[in-house]
Amino acid sequence: MKTITKEELAKILHEHELYFASTCKKGELANLIGASLSCINLIGANLSGASLSGVDLSGADLSGANLIRAYLIRTDLSGANLSGANLSRANLIKAYLIRTDLSGANLSRANLSRANLSRANLIGADLSWANLSGTDLFDANLKDADLSGADLSGADLIGANLKNTILEKK
Repeated sequence: MKTITKEELAKILHEHELYFASTCKKGELANLIGASLSCINLIGANLSGASLSGVDLSGADLSGANLIRAYLIRTDLSGANLSGANLSRANLIKAYLIRTDLSGANLSRANLSRANLSRANLIGADLSWANLSGTDLFDANLKDADLSGADLSGADLIGANLKNTILEKK
């Protein structure tokens, strides 16, 4: 794990914002691969398209963050707060989301193949068309979640709360 100072992170995030503000002419996409950022506050941060694979974000607050199309392969988000975050089309293959708060999060079309979401809070989350194949959802709370069109092949749903979960659109 590489350590990143607050100043370095601020510069990376500024360059990332500049990249989108200039329609990809200035700045650069954030690349934080392998960084140690546990318990960091990134509330509402724009990390769309960012490379965050292998990052330690355990216990971090990413509530309301924009993580559209972000790369979070094997990222540790255990105990993190991602409530209301937008992770649509994000790549979360083999990510660790144990006891993570994803309530109200948008995970539509996200790839969560073989991710660990045991005991995660997914109340009201949008998982429509998500790839959840081989995902561990043991004891996860999926109350009021939208799983329409999701691939649940080989997923472990033992003990999961599926009350009012949408499995297909009418």
